[in-house]
Amino acid sequence: MAAKDALGRRGEAIAARHLVEAGLSIVERNWRCVQGEIDLVARDRDELVFVEVKTRSSIAYGHPLEAITARKLARLRRLAGAWCLAHPEQTGDIRIDAIAVLAPREGEIEIEHLERVF
Repeated sequence: MAAKDALGRRGEAIAARHLVEAGLSIVERNWRCVQGEIDLVARDRDELVFVEVKTRSSIAYGHPLEAITARKLARLRRLAGAWCLAHPEQTGDIRIDAIAVLAPREGEIEIEHLERVF
């Protein structure tokens, strides 16, 4: 389990760096409440971007985006609402993105960023 957690943390760091390089700013990482966790909250001009990050070391068990189900997206939407209630000073339109990170032990890292997935 520790290896899986480390891979997830690595993927979130890679995703955060990708967002910053794309011109977004990171507002919060790993925000938790009783309903669950949001991996990344970012700002893209006047939009708040809630990001689900899925990381795999290979596609042996499927592409990372396959793990983002409709149920998971619905939960992320509820979490985004909870985050906004907890942070009333943060305003703007809301967007939900998904980032897949393929991070093999050796070789190139691949990032796929889907905007407005829900």
